[in-house]
Amino acid sequence: MYYNLFSFVCPYFFLEDSINQTIYTDRVGYDILNKIYLSCIYHIYTGGINFIYLAEFQGEGIETESDKQYMKSKIQFNANHLKLIAIIAMTIDHVADLIFPGFTTDPMSIVMHLIGRLTAPIMWFFICEGYYYTRSVKKYMLRMFVFAVISHFAYCFAFGINPIPFSDGIFNQTSVIYPLFIAVAVLWLRNGNLNMNKWLKEIIIFVLIWTAFPADWSSIAVLAIIDMYQKRGDLKGQIKAMLPWVFLYGVIAFFFVNQVYAMVLAGVIMVYPILNLYNGEKGKVPWMKWFFYIYYPLHLIIVGIIRILMYGNVPLLF
Repeated sequence: MYYNLFSFVCPYFFLEDSINQTIYTDRVGYDILNKIYLSCIYHIYTGGINFIYLAEFQGEGIETESDKQYMKSKIQFNANHLKLIAIIAMTIDHVADLIFPGFTTDPMSIVMHLIGRLTAPIMWFFICEGYYYTRSVKKYMLRMFVFAVISHFAYCFAFGINPIPFSDGIFNQTSVIYPLFIAVAVLWLRNGNLNMNKWLKEIIIFVLIWTAFPADWSSIAVLAIIDMYQKRGDLKGQIKAMLPWVFLYGVIAFFFVNQVYAMVLAGVIMVYPILNLYNGEKGKVPWMKWFFYIYYPLHLIIVGIIRILMYGNVPLLF
């Protein structure tokens, strides 16, 4: 007989989901409920919100390879889905900054910040994709530059940072968008057909990378993207290229920034099974491309307003 997957996990509530995906099994026992690992991720299509169910099956129940392959073939994310996941993870991370300022050791704070670590590597992944597919690198760079400038002021307002760099420290002086812009510029310098002296080009690249040092994720974001781009098309290779830079960032953060912040960086590894579901498609909602550009600074402004209402005009980070 056919069972809806959600009904299969919750046998008392036979709910029809809007995807209407079903799986076949010739026996269902309550003893397998403890052997199913289930997570629900919002799956947005035009006209509504559906659910995708990610499950790992062990032991009894779903036994055939065809069943497993069927489920695997139905669980895919396009670019819009992944960007939405990044936005949700980022929002959870920033809510944690509001509720638990300064990266505390509270278990809920740690869990929320671990979820938030999904955002940066998804951003890095799509900078690689965006650079590869863009029709005009110069327009892409200009867009990222404008986005970085707007985001700088929103970021500083959100977390109570003086918008004049280095007024109150050397770390987290601007948002992660600036390193993303620098990464695009470096990729252009390295891979574009530029009539430029090789040594001059390398000097400019070196300087550009270091200008990202005071930003969120620092120069590490630029270096990770550069190496990930070299492995584009090989997700495992991209993750392997990214991890040493994240580890280095964690070591620096542990000794000079915040030890809890350094430890939760391990959460970036959770991005692999999510990116592994990427189907290479843009998605059917074209405005999602611009949604992130609007949402990022807008949600930071809201965070800043809530910060002032809750704590007054005091910084949230470290």
